[in-house]
Amino acid sequence: MIDRQLLSTLEVALADYPAVALLGARQVGKTTLARQVGDTRSAVYLDIERPSDRQKLTDPEAYLTLNRQRLVILDEVQHMPELFPVLRSLIDEGRRPGQTGGRFLLLGSASGELLRQSGESLAGRVAYLELPPLQTLELPQAEQTALWLRGGFPNSLLASSDAKSLTWRQNLISTYLERELPSYGARIPAQTLRRLWTMLAHLQGGLLDASQLAKSLMIDAKTVHRYLDMLTDLMLMRKLPPWHSNLGKRLVKSPKIYVRDSGLLHALLGLPTHEALLAHPVVGNSWEGFAIETLLNAAPREAQCGFYRSSNGAEIDLLVETPSLGLMAIEVKRSTHAKPRRGFYSACEDLQPRHRFLVHGGTDDEPYPVGDGVTAITLRGLSQRLTLGSA
Repeated sequence: MIDRQLLSTLEVALADYPAVALLGARQVGKTTLARQVGDTRSAVYLDIERPSDRQKLTDPEAYLTLNRQRLVILDEVQHMPELFPVLRSLIDEGRRPGQTGGRFLLLGSASGELLRQSGESLAGRVAYLELPPLQTLELPQAEQTALWLRGGFPNSLLASSDAKSLTWRQNLISTYLERELPSYGARIPAQTLRRLWTMLAHLQGGLLDASQLAKSLMIDAKTVHRYLDMLTDLMLMRKLPPWHSNLGKRLVKSPKIYVRDSGLLHALLGLPTHEALLAHPVVGNSWEGFAIETLLNAAPREAQCGFYRSSNGAEIDLLVETPSLGLMAIEVKRSTHAKPRRGFYSACEDLQPRHRFLVHGGTDDEPYPVGDGVTAITLRGLSQRLTLGSA
């Protein structure tokens, strides 16, 4: 079993809050992590999608009261929204005898839906954590290339061959298109949804132009936005917001879009091997998306993140700001011999970040200067700094 970095954070949250919501895409390892936590204490696990488990919750108050001394793990809880008022009542009742932590662990694969449902009933009673796919710091350095190609879903990364890994990811994509998205209100054919998702993959790291996508698919722009929001809610796509500043510059206002898991990106584009990836025009943007997703997952929860692009060509791939680290400007390059673009230096003159980094795809963890206050560093090295909160 691969140790997940979120484990210690999850255990602390369970000690501090009566309910913890663990969010993450399907098959990312939420159930495995939850069962690992449950094995260390008295716990009961219920899968809301399993009829026999739903039957146990015919009278949820009676069942949960019967298990009030145990950690109750509720998987895919967003499919049973009527539970949340009951959970609130039981949490408040348990506070009187001092039962303040570790009552419920709620697992969900649709962040927006679960946040809305739980926020209405469990405000102040629940902590939210997101479990991403496997990350660079959870694996040996030698596994980074495989992680980039196959992505971080455990079944994909640990498959016995690239072909089996690709088949697993293609099946996962089909499951989302034919089951998950329709269950959240998708009303257009699965084939149209596949075309949209594939187009978004070809636009990896580009600015969102919903009207152009709508024209290509012969649907309206509102529909494109709605289904992109669904993919974002299911933690499959990321919309990286533009950085706002009061510099009087004309700045790009559209978000940049990324398929969050690089393995799903490569499956959508039909790239089965590392050699095929290196020969494809998306290779640079694929690495950029892989690096940005890794860094965002390593950054503290309170971090403010975005990208910067002005009309005069000034551009920064990723900006991360935290109270302890200040503002960090990050340029992403796959090559170990690359230099920052002129636009990066221009953008740094505009924003005056405290730290300037060039993230490259090498394996030598020793950082080195590349001029004008910019430090070249590996993806793993900068991820460690963000996790530790020291630049």
